[in-house]
Amino acid sequence: MDDLDKQKKRLIKILGGKESDTEKNLNSTNKYYNYLKVNINYPCKLTGIEDFPWEERFLLGYGDEEEYEELKKENPSYADSFELIELLEPENTDIFAKVRRISDNRMFKIRMDWLTTENEENPNYQLLEDYSSWWVNY
Repeated sequence: MDDLDKQKKRLIKILGGKESDTEKNLNSTNKYYNYLKVNINYPCKLTGIEDFPWEERFLLGYGDEEEYEELKKENPSYADSFELIELLEPENTDIFAKVRRISDNRMFKIRMDWLTTENEENPNYQLLEDYSSWWVNY
């Protein structure tokens, strides 16, 4: 069984036991939220999976480097290290995290599918990897 099949089995188990349960909707989002609330281990250090939407123009070469550096002071960056403070109640089919940026203690609200653990050995890595995959693919 390959990794995608294993992941699909985990998602089916989390969301209700049938393949049709994996469809992303309000009900499945609430199930996933409750699963994450129970299973995430704290403390949980996080970082971005890839650049956050506001950063794309800078990272693709369309923005000014000085402006980017200034904006990173006020906005979370995919390259920052964060501590997960809490999962926030779902908004439609999105689950958000309240996080604290390690470098300056600023608090942010970031979508969970944008976040991952800082290393793959972290016990939360698989939980967040599965969630992000579900959010993007289902």
